[in-house]
Amino acid sequence: MSAMTVSTILPQAAGYGVVVGIGLFFSAFMLLLTWLQSRYTPFSPKSSEEFSSASRSVKPGLIASGIVSAWTWAATLLQSSAVAYKYGISGPWWYGAGATVQVLLFAQLAAKLKLNAPYAHTWLEIIGMRWGRTAHIVFMIFGLATNIIVSSMLILGGSATVTDLTGMNTIAACFLIPLGVAIYVVVGGMRSTLLCDYTHTTVLFAIILTFVFTVYATSPKIGSFRAMHALLVQAAESSPVVDNAHGSYLTMRSRNGLIFGVINVIGNFATVFQDQAYWQRAIASKPASAVKAYLLGGLAWFAIPFTFATTLGLAAVALTAANDPAMPKLSAADVSAGLPAAAAASALLGKAGAAALLVLLFLAVTSATSAELIAVSSLLTYDVYKRYINPKATEAQILRVVHAMVAFFALVMALAGVIFYFIGVSMGWLYTFMGVILGGGVVPIALCITWRKANKWGCIIGAVNGFAAGIIAWLVTTSALNGGVINVTTSGGDLEMLAGNLASIGVGGIIATATSFIWPDDFDFTSTRAMNKPAVGPTIMHQPEGTTPEEGDDEKKGRETSDEIYARSISSEAAAADLDPVALKKSFTFAARSSIVLALIMIIIIPLPLFFAQTIYGVRGLTAWVVIGIIWTLASALTVVVYPLWESRQALGQICRGIVKDVFHRGSGKYVHQAGHEQIVA
Repeated sequence: MSAMTVSTILPQAAGYGVVVGIGLFFSAFMLLLTWLQSRYTPFSPKSSEEFSSASRSVKPGLIASGIVSAWTWAATLLQSSAVAYKYGISGPWWYGAGATVQVLLFAQLAAKLKLNAPYAHTWLEIIGMRWGRTAHIVFMIFGLATNIIVSSMLILGGSATVTDLTGMNTIAACFLIPLGVAIYVVVGGMRSTLLCDYTHTTVLFAIILTFVFTVYATSPKIGSFRAMHALLVQAAESSPVVDNAHGSYLTMRSRNGLIFGVINVIGNFATVFQDQAYWQRAIASKPASAVKAYLLGGLAWFAIPFTFATTLGLAAVALTAANDPAMPKLSAADVSAGLPAAAAASALLGKAGAAALLVLLFLAVTSATSAELIAVSSLLTYDVYKRYINPKATEAQILRVVHAMVAFFALVMALAGVIFYFIGVSMGWLYTFMGVILGGGVVPIALCITWRKANKWGCIIGAVNGFAAGIIAWLVTTSALNGGVINVTTSGGDLEMLAGNLASIGVGGIIATATSFIWPDDFDFTSTRAMNKPAVGPTIMHQPEGTTPEEGDDEKKGRETSDEIYARSISSEAAAADLDPVALKKSFTFAARSSIVLALIMIIIIPLPLFFAQTIYGVRGLTAWVVIGIIWTLASALTVVVYPLWESRQALGQICRGIVKDVFHRGSGKYVHQAGHEQIVA
């Protein structure tokens, strides 16, 4: 039992109220937005193309918002604060930077996806088309394992915090958290998920900024940069950080912080490159703006863990040093479960702080959960059902299966969370372990999508051997450093996890790259570019496969299906330019240069000189550090909250005009396609 469970600050009713009440509220809200979309815009989730990929029409601001939301896990808020609590100011930097570079570098894969497989539904379709059945099955195992681990972390982190703040039954939390999410995902599909991401991200930034200004400006317990600095100095004197310069919390010279940073970088490459949720957003984006969306989304996301952990993670240290009676003593298990943020929020603002954190965490967990649900449903539908069970599946059959898979994986998420809970695996342990078993597939997958010379068997063998090497290195190191004792506690150490992570991604990458140079393939991507390409021409006005003309007429009443809209739109000059190979190659070049430069800045150019300098920051240094985080957070909020509204102003105006027409003359506002008119895309 954790220290915080002894006396929860909120009643159980609050836990059930948030998990069930707010969950169902957002479900109802998303259902309303889906209805508005279906009535007043060209897009209806009754088409599989719209359901799974939002008709590949989403603009960069909303995609960036979706990336931020999908990448904001429970761990983003809880684990980042835990490493701040353990290592000081280096923890938030290494958490934020170590998980930002992957999204930035993914911009290259997004550009190559649009160039080499513009009509793909999943990244596994590309693997299967290029390398065949064996590779498809091997990498599908990696992909589904990634989704299960990510989903387990979401449920573990969310349920642990709900339980510790409210006393709500953990098992109930594990099952109820995915419930409301599954409802609106089943009804609204990908576009509904992105709209949900946007609303959650907006509230998330508002609550984070509330905590920041409370800790550094208004709280009587801290309330200023000078007071925070004094308390952190006091904490270093009473409880110095092992292997930090002078035991200080105010330095980037943290050996264990640096080790965590390396683990973080490797592990998150595995979860980004192999998680269909990130590919799904690239697929849903407009081709010309996919790179922009990932660069904006990555930079905007960095502010969340960096600023949040620099606020509540350090506040937990400061309040512990001050012997604040409202601040509970945290055990190692509490820290591994990610509870310093919850403890600090409760100590600073009482029930209001606990409630705000509970809502914040719930929104983060559910938005990331929605991304996982739509991602896995696509994998199970297109890469299992359609590929191996029913290759000639009709539109209606695909829709039924994709809906069923959303509900199925919601149940799997809940069961996985319960299993890990009962075997004693925490969110923090799972977070550092994911790279050990998933890292082997990172480089082979990237090579498949981007490099024509990638060797099929070299990449398959590299991925499998990387997995084996990661497990062996992890277990051997654990045994060597702990006298032969291997259990959940001993295996979760920094050096043990570092060895496994490095071996996994290193062996997989070396084998895949070396074999591709020695025995290069020569794949021209012609087959992947033609994969799933819709028919363009007079036939696009026909009814979708699986419906009769009468059914289509009754249902659509002049509306095209989303597949037809997409087919028509790609024949237009503007969209044809989006898929222009020359433009997409330039987009890839820009993505490569900018993402590599930004990645080097974030993980080498800024942190390493500060690490070797061994500087311990004074009041001014801490002030500058926090103010940079606040400015970055405000800029991020403008990018993913205000910018999507601006770029969708025409679509929002179209919806408002339709509503007004319906108010004054019922039925007159409904969208009806007019031939020759361009649709407005939200």
